[in-house]
Amino acid sequence: MIEPTLSSPIGVFDSGLGGLTVVRSLLEDLPQESLIYLGDTARVPYGTKSREAIFRFAEEGSAFLLGKGIKLMVLACNTMSATALPELAARLGVPVVGVIDPGVEEAIRVSTGGRIGVIGTAATIGSQAYRRSIQARKPEWLVFSQACPLFVPLVEEGWEETEVAAMTARHYLAPLLAQGIDTLVLGCTHYPLLLPTLRRVVGSDIRIVDSATQTSREVKNLLARTVPENPGPASPMRCYLTDIPPSFIGVADRFLGRPVTHVERASLTP
Repeated sequence: MIEPTLSSPIGVFDSGLGGLTVVRSLLEDLPQESLIYLGDTARVPYGTKSREAIFRFAEEGSAFLLGKGIKLMVLACNTMSATALPELAARLGVPVVGVIDPGVEEAIRVSTGGRIGVIGTAATIGSQAYRRSIQARKPEWLVFSQACPLFVPLVEEGWEETEVAAMTARHYLAPLLAQGIDTLVLGCTHYPLLLPTLRRVVGSDIRIVDSATQTSREVKNLLARTVPENPGPASPMRCYLTDIPPSFIGVADRFLGRPVTHVERASLTP
């Protein structure tokens, strides 16, 4: 492990490409910080794997990023955050931030009636991670969950603001709206790109919590408390993928809102 310094980068690790929405928020909130993104695109999705496999993948990705000298790591994957975060945080030697607790804290802060809706992939919803985290803090609150498996492919196809996306959102969100939710948590890092469509479907009265944005704010707060900020300037963002799909550049440019200029293939297995 390379000893971190003030100018050491922040590492962002995801099973695929959705974590680039976290990177986008970090670039906006912490423009002086250097960032390294690692996407394990050769083994995505993690949600269909065993807990043992997920933890092994998380260890391998973490080791890769530690080898790049990061000073803080973001697990920009709900599956890894639910499965591997406590163990990684205890053994890595650098602070680790997941995407679940920041979204939960914000949902608790903004909810007006203690009726929370959570949407995510089938694996994330099946883990009950958001429900457990919210009810550990607010046992009397009600949490209603809905898996939305078609949202990720819609986003990756660039269809997030089409009528197809709106129809799909209306179908998925109808059970949550019927329960009278006052807050909706986006429990997948792809979902911020659906925000305009989701807002049209749920209306203006329901608060929407973007976990990617809240994770970035948690990183900023953590830097202020414990890990020295980089005085700047930032180095160009580096992006490492275990497989580089042909569609990557177009998808990444949409997720980030800017061009990706440094992409390399990464090997995580010994």
